[in-house]
Order: sequence, then C-alpha cells, then structure tokens
Amino acid sequence: MPLFERALRNPVLAPNPADSWEAEAVFNPCVASDGRQTHMLYRAESTRQRVAGAPLELSTIGYAGSHGAGPFEGRRLAIRPEYGWERFGCEDPRITRLDDQYYVFYTALSKYPFQAAGIRVGLAKTKDFHAFEKHPVTTFNAKAMVLFPQRIDGKYMAILTADTDQPPATIGIARFDREEDMWSPAYWDRWYANLEEHRLDLPCGQGDHIEIGAPPVLTARGWVLIYCYIRDYGHDERLFAVEAALLDRDDPTKVIGRAHRPLLCPEAPYELFGRVPNTIFPSGARLVGDRFELYYGGADTSCCVATCDVNQLLEELTTESMAMERYEGNPIVMPDPERDWESEATFNAGVVEAAGRIHLLYRATRPGNHSVIGYASSADGFRVDKRLSEPAYWPRADFEKPAAPDVGFGCEDPRLTRIGDRLHMCYTAYDGVQPPRVALTSIDIDDFVAHRWDAWSDPKLISRPGEMNKDAALFPRQIDGQYAFLHRAGNSIHLDMMPDLEFGNERWLGGRVLMEPPPGAPKIGAAGPPIETGVGWLLLYHAISQRHQRQYEMRAALLDSDDPSRLIADMSYPLLEPLRHYERIGIVPNVVFSCGQAVRDGRLLMYYGGADRVIGVASTDLEKLARRLLAEHAVGPGGRAAPAKA
Repeated sequence: MPLFERALRNPVLAPNPADSWEAEAVFNPCVASDGRQTHMLYRAESTRQRVAGAPLELSTIGYAGSHGAGPFEGRRLAIRPEYGWERFGCEDPRITRLDDQYYVFYTALSKYPFQAAGIRVGLAKTKDFHAFEKHPVTTFNAKAMVLFPQRIDGKYMAILTADTDQPPATIGIARFDREEDMWSPAYWDRWYANLEEHRLDLPCGQGDHIEIGAPPVLTARGWVLIYCYIRDYGHDERLFAVEAALLDRDDPTKVIGRAHRPLLCPEAPYELFGRVPNTIFPSGARLVGDRFELYYGGADTSCCVATCDVNQLLEELTTESMAMERYEGNPIVMPDPERDWESEATFNAGVVEAAGRIHLLYRATRPGNHSVIGYASSADGFRVDKRLSEPAYWPRADFEKPAAPDVGFGCEDPRLTRIGDRLHMCYTAYDGVQPPRVALTSIDIDDFVAHRWDAWSDPKLISRPGEMNKDAALFPRQIDGQYAFLHRAGNSIHLDMMPDLEFGNERWLGGRVLMEPPPGAPKIGAAGPPIETGVGWLLLYHAISQRHQRQYEMRAALLDSDDPSRLIADMSYPLLEPLRHYERIGIVPNVVFSCGQAVRDGRLLMYYGGADRVIGVASTDLEKLARRLLAEHAVGPGGRAAPAKA
C-alpha cells in the first residue's frame, strides 16, 4: 500500500507566465520554518535568454512564504547569478535553519555547455531571505549538499553527493569545526582526496544513480534522510523514485535503517507530464506533529507536497525487507532475431530442477503473436548456459492452432510440476477465436532431460468450454490422495481437487474460489506450483494494480499444509514490482509475471517475464519469507490479510 499521500492542492506552485524569470518551470522546493512562517525556496527557470552569449533558460532561486496551512504566496526572485562561479545558473536550493541563520546550499553552474567540472555547490547565508552572503563551496563536481539543523558532537555536519555528473556518484558526510570550513578550498581538497573515508553506506546498483534529496529530519528514532534513487540512469526510460534511510541520532555516519522499496514514484499527471516527464525529485522535508511532509519537484515543472504518518515511515525504515533481490545479470533470456519463432519475445517460463540443472520452458513469440515454447537451462540458476535452437513444444492440437486467418494463437505461459518421474505441464491453449483454455500434457523426466520432445503426451483441454481460464498449476504432490490444481477463472484464483488426471466427458476444472483480488487489483493469478515450506504452501501470484498504471506485480501468500483451500497469510504489498527498464519497457509495459520458481540452497529463485519480452530472475530466503508472511500478514477473520506493517 502507498505510504505517502499526495496533497489534494498539488501542485502547490506552478510556473507563472507573467514573470519571465519563472515562466518555464518552478520545481525542487525546500522549506524551513521560524515557528511563525514557513519559508520556501525553489528552482525557477526563465524563458529563453542569452547569458554570456549562451542561449538558455536561466535557473534562479525563487522565494514564497506560507502562514500555517495556508498557500505559498509573495513569490519573488531571491537568489540569482552574481559571480563567475555561478554565471550560468543557481539550482535546487536546500535550506537549513541553525543558530537563527539560514544556510542555503545550491547547485552553481559556471560553464556552458554544462559539464561536470562546472557544476559545484554554492552557499548563500541569510537571516531574512533578502540579503545573502555567498560563497563557492566544493572544489569538485558535486550537488545536493544538505546541512544538519543542529551541531553533532560539537561540529557542523553536512551530507552531499560527490561526482554527481560523472557517475558513479558518492554520498559523503562532511564535518566542520568552524563555519568557515564549509567554504574552505583546502578543506574540500583534503576531503575529496579521501572520499572513500567519508562514504555513507547507501547501496546503489550497477547502472543506477543516487542523489541526496532533503536536509535530514530528526525523529524519535534517528535522522530520516530522503534521497532520490534513479534506476537505469543511462537509459531514456530511467525511473526517478523517492527512497529514504534512517541515520543514528548521535552518529549519522551509521545507517541503521533503510526503505527497501520506492516510497514515491511518478503516478500523478503533474509527475508524468512536464519538461522532464516521469520525474519525481525530493528536495525538502519537515516534521509537523506526527505528519512527515515531503516536498518535491514534479516532472521538472512544478512544486508538490506529499505526507505520511511519521511512525509508519519509521516502521518502514526499520523493518527488514521482504522484497526479492534481482540478479544483476538480468535479463537472462532475450529474444533472438536470428530465430523467427522467438524473434519477438521470450518470457513467462515454467521451471523444474532435474539432473542437477534448472530447466526453463518459456513462451516464445514471433510477429503476429504466434506462441511456442522454447527451452533454456542453467547450472547455477542464474546464468543461462544452454539454450536450444528449436522449440521444445509447439501447437499440435486443433484447439491451439489458428482457427482463422491472421490471428494470434499457440501455446502460452507453461507451468511445470514434477510428480515422481513424470513432468506435467499446464499451459494456456489459444486458437485465436475461442476463449483461451487450460491444456495439460506430460513427459517422462528422462525424456525431458534428453530433449526427446516427441515423447510429450497428447495435450488435452482441462477447463470448461467457452470460458476463459488461465494460470493453471498443479501441486507437486497429492493431498489426501487427490491432485490439487490452481487456476484463474474470471478474476480470482480457484482451487480444484481431482481424483486423477483424466479429463473430458464433462469433467473439467471448476472448483471453488481460493483467493479474490485484493483491493485495487482487478484480477490475480497463480504464478506457478506452490512450494511446500515449514509453515505452509508458499504461493506466489500476480496482481494487476490500478494504482500504478495497471502494472503487473508479484505478491505472496500461504496456504495451509494439510488443507490448501485455507488461506492463512497474504501479502498486502508487492514482493516484486516493475522498476527496471526491461520490466517497464517492452511488448506490454510495466509487467513482472512469473510462471515458475525453484529452490537452491534455501534460496527461492523466481523466474519472471519482464514487460512480456524477456526473462529475469529474483531471489530471497525461502523459509524467512514464509515465516515472515505468517508472522506479519496472517489472514484476519474477514478472509483477507491483516493490515501490513509496511
């Protein structure tokens, strides 16, 4: 569930076309209060003008004030370029009030065209937001410097992003004995020469980027540090998101908690559309009673606010993550343009472990949405080191061959279950005209490992005629002498208990509803065969979220070991959601969709399709996940999960 709630009055500040200095954009606001009034500084961009011969929209820093909960008013230009070291713009102010004085750190641009060597930190000190004392600060490329609002162990303390424009960036802590050290070139030369000693432990994945957001906010459990995490920084489809860490109150060099999921992503129109679309950039924060206020820029165009309960935020920062860890080598299977049958997409793999390897049967398509099933395998579960040049399974029956010209058809989304020495495959059969139905086939495990694909049994339909049915998976053992099937009829997950695997003659999957979609999710479906754990059957399932532009996300639930018709725990937020570019951009955007999992050395490996185009893998500790599900997401009396802590 979302942690932050956007203010109904958003954007709280929009460009003013009547004033040329802020006619193009106003964004990345930061606030400070003197107890009577809230002062806001924000980045403003002008209409096109020439500066030292260069044509640009000049960045300056605007001011607006607010009394109580009222609107921000009295807008005026506060900080403008005056010196050579800020000639081409003043950007992204961060304010801290300390000792009845306001310290405003901002980005100073000294070169055009813009380049890392000319992008550094500047400081403007003020008592009244009218008169400012300015100093150039860093001697190296840096942005986003924030000052703590009190001395710690007798020293001024700041956090900044070094090498912001020549990644990899480093988030570092700086301590100053004297105020003058803040703008001492000798201090910063020494500091930068020993950059690794000052690093703050905030992880940043390969290809990602990180930048400090708001000045730290002191809470009962430590300093909350808001920052911007940018996934796939080098891609056009990069994703700006808000994340946070909790720093020790007495020693902020220690990270004692961290959010393990984005706290805010672009969703609202004023975040999705603007000068830089799909952008949220956090730049200010404060605590008002028990509400944590976050100020941010939307699409590099407007100033916005979101709030949350501070106790919920602290719970988020101190709760161990249940999110799955993506393999850095993702995607592990991609379309091959040299093979027509899998030239468009390779995704949604069923999984089985046999003969010391993890085997994937995946849906492969060529243009026109013609689906067959390809084969790949891995010795370690992550790196695919074997892949066949021909399909492992293809349409053989009339119900999966085209029933009309120019229609999509085929065998889709396999789920694999090994029972004894027999491997069973449930899949979606589609002729392009009739509703998709569930089909079942099987093969001896020895034939499967040897790739003797002619040994597949004749496929048979096992769901009712005339009704759409998908996402079927067979449990890996019999329960009370019966075979248990999960499948999706309508929008819900159904459970069927069958005495055997004979179908037809009016014997079809029908069953009872096991799980209804959670609030805000139009439909759900089982990801693959459930995995037996010490506390129940772990079921991974997909849910379609309306909150995030109808994205597909992965969740988890627990079923009773002896009676799988009894739901005992259900996660109320995503275990994995589309964040990487290969999950957000593809045939169907914003999709993570799993059809199978494996277990290696206690780790759950979940294989999933990204944006209906590629295959990725993510992992987590199996038993820890299952036990935390039971402890934190037990189903309440109403049949849904109890409210989540996160």
